[in-house]
Order: sequence, then C-alpha cells, then structure tokens
Amino acid sequence: MIILGVLLTPIIFRKELELDDLRGKSFAVDGYIVLHEFLAMIRDRAGTPLMDKDGNVTSHLVGLAFRTTRLISDYGMSLVFVFDGKPPSLKMGEIEKRREARRKAEREYREAVERGDLPTAFSRAVMTGGLTRDLVDDAKRLLDLLGIPWVQAPSEGEAQAAYMARQGHVWASNSKDYDSLLFGAPRLIRFLSISGREWLPSKGRARRVCPELIDLEKFLDHLGINREQLIDLGILVGTDFNDGIKGVGPKTALKLVREHGRIEDMPPGIRDKLPDTVDRIRDLYLNPDVTDDFSVQQGVLQEEELDAFLVGYRNFSTKRVQTLINRMRSSAAQKSLNEFFGGRG
Repeated sequence: MIILGVLLTPIIFRKELELDDLRGKSFAVDGYIVLHEFLAMIRDRAGTPLMDKDGNVTSHLVGLAFRTTRLISDYGMSLVFVFDGKPPSLKMGEIEKRREARRKAEREYREAVERGDLPTAFSRAVMTGGLTRDLVDDAKRLLDLLGIPWVQAPSEGEAQAAYMARQGHVWASNSKDYDSLLFGAPRLIRFLSISGREWLPSKGRARRVCPELIDLEKFLDHLGINREQLIDLGILVGTDFNDGIKGVGPKTALKLVREHGRIEDMPPGIRDKLPDTVDRIRDLYLNPDVTDDFSVQQGVLQEEELDAFLVGYRNFSTKRVQTLINRMRSSAAQKSLNEFFGGRG
C-alpha cells in the first residue's frame, strides 16, 4: 500500500479514543485510502488478493462491506465516502513516484514467490495494490446497493471531505493522511477501524492502533501557528505537490515557521531549495476544487440487487450477504426510531 501525504507525526497533537467515543458521529471518508487499505491487506499468505471465479479482485469489496456495515450498525455512525477526481497537475510527479514504487514492489514480490519466501512476498504484495476504474466502480456500486452515500470529488478527495466537514455536513473527515488538516478539516479522525491493527510493510508486522482525533484549532494552538503557516510547514517537509528540503523534518520546519512566519521571510538557503510553485501549492490547499453537488442522506437498501451482485457476480456466500442485509436493516430501523422520538421531543 503506497499512500503518502505530508509528514506531521513528530509534532502532531492528538487525542486517542475508543470507537464508543465516536458513536453516532458522521464522517466524510477518504474512499481511495480505505480501498487501498483493503486491497493491500485482504490477501492470502502468499500475498494474492481475493478474487471471484472470473479473476476479478474482491478484497476491497470484502473490507468495504463488512467494516462499513459494522461501524454503521454497531456504532450508529453515518458514513459518506468521497472519491478522488482528476489530480492537480502538480501531483503528477508524486503519482509517478508511487507507480515506480509499485513496480519495484511487484518485482520483489515475484522474486520472493519464486524462492518460496512467503513472509517477504506478503510484505511486498501489500505495496503493489493499484486501484483501477473497475475496482472503484465496483465499490461505488456496492455502496449504492447498501444505501450508503458517496461523493465524486472534482479533484482531491481529502479536500472535498475537509470541505464537507467545514460546512457542517459531517462531524469530521476520516483519513489516514494529515493532508486533511492542510485542507482545513476542523476535525480529522484516523484509524476508524474494527480490528484496531495497522500493517507496517517496511517492518513486516502489524501494530495496534486506536482511533485518533486531531482537532485543527487545538492543534494549531498547540503549535503556536495558523493554518497558512501549517501549509508552509508542510511545503518545507514535503507534500504530494512538492519534494521537501532534505534534512528538514517537521520539528525543524516548525522552528523555521515560528521564527520567520512564512517561507518568503526565511533565509535564502531555505527559500532557494524550494520550487517556484509555492504559491500554487498554497492555493491548492486554501482554495481547492470542491463541489456542493452531493447528499449525505442514507439511501435505500436494495436487497435483491445486492444479493445478485455479490452472490451472483462476485461469489460471496449467501450467508455473508444476509449478514450485511441484517446490519443495514437494523441500522435503518434504529434511525427511524430515533427520528420518531426525536421528532416528538
């Protein structure tokens, strides 16, 4: 799984939560990151993803269906998935780097399989997953049949999710990457999962994680900077739109921002190492391409069509699909009950 973004971990100010703390909350979910995660992790011991009888990959559908319905039915969450649109031109260099990293991982995966080294094969396989249009279309179809809303962003999905959170359509943005903060998400939730584990490909093992809440206002107050300065900090470290300055990590970047205020006022030895696209990068974060053409309302569960798609076309078991149906029925019934009593109040 090759998902990057701006590195803020060493300076991040977060609050660890339990899933129960998020009961009843609503989230704009970065769909591409979630699908990449499932595509990477739901594989056999040798690293081969799940497939139907015709060779269509289904790992992402399994994860999407069963985690999402658990969060909705067991924790009363409202989820709307946001999918990337056309990437900004400044991101093309980063996209090519990710493609090359996947190609390298694929070579190392094949070599590991040939020599029978299954642990290494698996660790490389999780870095090879690429989302095709067909895989994304299957995910959108599944969400439609479950009655779970999704939004097609015109450009960056994280920007759209952050916008939806800023406008109050959802309580928080849900993404693994910190870029959501640069895009202005007032709240970012990371690790919204049932398993509570994250796979670390570089170390060949998983680690325990719990949901994390980063409140943008509290985070900025903690650092003593504003959002525009956070964006400059990100540019110094490196974003999806530019390489950072070698040797400048988050702590050094924070020190520079605190001392000088903005990139233009920093020493020439810093400024000269940055591209001439700084203003364009700032604008991508401050004025991203977003849309108001969306709904966050839960749709209708299409039981027969869901069964036909998952059982008939993607070889899910009837029993497992019935589990999904029961969860969504339970969620809809509880929502109607809450609305009834809420209306009476």
